[in-house]
Amino acid sequence: MAHFAELDENNVVKRVIVVDNKDTSDANGNEVESIGVAFCQKLLGGNWKQTSYHGNIRKNYAGVGYTYRADIDAFVAPQPYPSWVLDGNAQWQAPVPMPTDGKMYSWDEAAQAWTEVEGAPV
Repeated sequence: MAHFAELDENNVVKRVIVVDNKDTSDANGNEVESIGVAFCQKLLGGNWKQTSYHGNIRKNYAGVGYTYRADIDAFVAPQPYPSWVLDGNAQWQAPVPMPTDGKMYSWDEAAQAWTEVEGAPV
């Protein structure tokens, strides 16, 4: 099975569908993105890009609200905070790494710091 994401006019993912292998394969049984895209367009119209559940294609599995960035050929989640930056794997990173002491933290954008979540189980 292959997964395809429909994009709106701003390259934001509207939906993700599963397409049977027979509708994405050439005569030799090789998966070809353009065949899957043509199938999706014929069936539903729209603009489609293939995505991978395991992140093997376009770095991240497309989710509704993600944006397809052609410049890095990746699906990117919405930016969680203005201070966070995109890394080479198309993942958002805080300006300060989250502590790894096993406690639960939330990001405080105003303080630009991680704050321990009080009462969270350890």
